[in-house]
Amino acid sequence: MTKPHLLIVDGMALLFRSFFASAAMNQFIRLDDGTPSNGVQGFARHVLTAQNIMKPTHLAVCWDMGAHTFRNELFDGYKANRPAPPEEMLPQFDMAKDVSQMIGWKNFGTKGLEADDLIGSMIEKWKDAAQITVISGDRDLLQLLNPTTTIAFTKKGYTEYDVYTEARFVDEYGIAPKQFADVKAFMGDTSDGYPGVKGIGPKTALQLIQNHGSIDGVLAALSTLKPGQRIKISENEDMLRLSHQLATINCAAPIDAELDELRLDAYTPSLFNSVEQKGYRLIAKHARSIK
Repeated sequence: MTKPHLLIVDGMALLFRSFFASAAMNQFIRLDDGTPSNGVQGFARHVLTAQNIMKPTHLAVCWDMGAHTFRNELFDGYKANRPAPPEEMLPQFDMAKDVSQMIGWKNFGTKGLEADDLIGSMIEKWKDAAQITVISGDRDLLQLLNPTTTIAFTKKGYTEYDVYTEARFVDEYGIAPKQFADVKAFMGDTSDGYPGVKGIGPKTALQLIQNHGSIDGVLAALSTLKPGQRIKISENEDMLRLSHQLATINCAAPIDAELDELRLDAYTPSLFNSVEQKGYRLIAKHARSIK
């Protein structure tokens, strides 16, 4: 019997990507009442296309639920440098969840956690029961790769992906996926706002973990490192450990669903008629064009 194929969608990544792709040209694709819908319509079209290409049997969409998460409790600066979403985007967070539900995709979001944490927890819960593909633009998710999980990073338009398997990751990085959080802890992440160890870039960070296996392994071998590295690391050990906590995806969040609840049903013509009646004409047109 073939395993179910679960497609996990990073809803925030696709919504932001779709919004900015069209907002740059002021194409907000407003509903009849004037509400912008460019991000929502792009998000849904992206997922429909992915479904057509990847042929999943089950589907889940993961969302952030507000900006404040447990990582902000750990570190005030976490994501503090990110600009607030543009005004035209604000109504589209709820609209995207509504459209997702209308089409028959199950939404997941937990206050205090990021979409990444839900994705990681789903992988942990169902890695033995299903083949899993994750769609995102967030390379932090590389730490979640395993023999049954593939990560497809968005590249261009709705159809091009940069696909990572565990084997490809090990081949390129020379470490196990779980060690990627240790690399991130050393190099930091400017977009997430945590510094790691100042003066240690991605290349050195990767070499340190390739050579010593973990943060503890590097600290145990401090005396063997170059003097410059030794000083930087010993002066920033607290931030290094904190950065590791921030970089590590929580894979133990409760997922309140059984795999069977995520099963995809065939779409009926009437479904996309009702999507169209709500004003989402591009989604309906797109769905009809790929059948």
